Parts: sequence; structure tokens; C-alpha cells
Amino acid sequence: MRGVGTVTMSARELDRLEVVRRVAERRLTQRRAAEQLGLSERQVRRLCRVLDQQGAAGLVSRKRGRPSNRKLPAAVRDEALALVRERYADFGPTLAVEKLAAEHGVAVSTETLRQWMIGAGLWVPRSQRPRRAHQPRPRRSCLGELVQIDGCEHAWFEDRSPPCTLLVYVDDATSRLMELRFAASESAFDYFASTRAYLERYGKPVAFYSDKASIFRVSAPEARRTAGITQFSRALSELNIGPT
Repeated sequence: MRGVGTVTMSARELDRLEVVRRVAERRLTQRRAAEQLGLSERQVRRLCRVLDQQGAAGLVSRKRGRPSNRKLPAAVRDEALALVRERYADFGPTLAVEKLAAEHGVAVSTETLRQWMIGAGLWVPRSQRPRRAHQPRPRRSCLGELVQIDGCEHAWFEDRSPPCTLLVYVDDATSRLMELRFAASESAFDYFASTRAYLERYGKPVAFYSDKASIFRVSAPEARRTAGITQFSRALSELNIGPT
């Protein structure tokens, strides 16, 4: 807020005053003033008359300091908060609004109740809640205990060759790259070939760990018709290697 004489005006009101003064001094047309203020030319003429008759004070909003016509009575707020404290303290604002309207005939908007609950300490906004600390899965202690396998499609050779998939076998304990193979796609046959190469070089791991690709896990509709085991998982089971 800034003062003009004894009148305190907001920045928006000061801007409006300056534009209207320029119109009154014939330094700006009513049409251009209307465009700048987002008003009609008739409203600009009215503001010029107000400035001439009442001075800058006439351009101050008459709504300042008055409660909004849309503001609910304090009694409604107190009743709503009392009911929430007594019966719906563990409810969020959306569900609490439904209960207040259906069970008690108290009609308020969700956003209004949310602000009331925040002010009363009955609700903490999501932005102010402490973030949950997700503990990372501890790594295995020994080389070969768990091997993570995955495929990544990428233009590995830039424009010298079509995009292809890199199959990667990473030891969980050491992050060591154990097996790498380029393949046309992430297929079961290529995983069989990579797994065979790994086993021939390092022997059997305790378990392989993979994502939820269909090569490793059967989707729900298929699981109803089969035992829920893919060919790759069945081969690992035959080798007594833990499930992926």
C-alpha cells in the first residue's frame, strides 16, 4: 500500500489513478485507457467524473475492510469444526465435507473446510508433511549371491546401425558388470544365450533379479490359463537358481 495525500491506495489503484489522471489531462484517449485498465469506455468516463468530484479517494475500492459477501458466518465455521473434531478428526476435507452435508446438513465447499481445518490444526497440507524415508534395499554381501538382469533399448551405435537392446547382468554386491550382450530385441532366446554365457564363465548365482517384463513374469490374464511360470523362469528353476 502507498499513500496519496491522506489516502492509502494499493499498487493497482495507483496505476488506475495515473491512467485516469492522464485521461482527465487529455494526454490519453478514453479508448486507450479502457484497453489498459480492462474496462469499457463508459466506465472510464465514470472514473473521470469520480476523480473530478471526489479526488483520489473516490478511486479507492469501497470493499476494502469489509467482509466478503460470500464469507460464511462464524457460527457455521464453528459448528463444522466442532463436528470434525468430535466425529471426523481422521477424515480428509473431501470426505468430511460429504459427511457434514449428508449427516448434519452443514453445507460448505471442500476448499473452505480445508482452510478451516488447516487453521485449526486438524489437517496438514500435503506440501507441509514430512517426506517418508524409503530405506534402500541392502545389497547382498557376496559376489554371485544376486545378479540383476535387465535390457535397455537405445541407439547404441548412433546412426551407424539401427537401435538395438543391450542385455546387462550386474552383480548386486559389487555393481560389477558380469555379462553384456547386444540383441535385436529383449527376447527370451537372447536372455537364454546371455544366461548360458554367464553360467559358463562364473557358475550359478544364488538368484537372478529382474523387472516385471513378460519374459520373467506372466501377466494376470495369462496366469489364469497357465501355471504362471514363463519358460525362462522354468529353466532357472530346473537349475535350482532362485526366482527372478
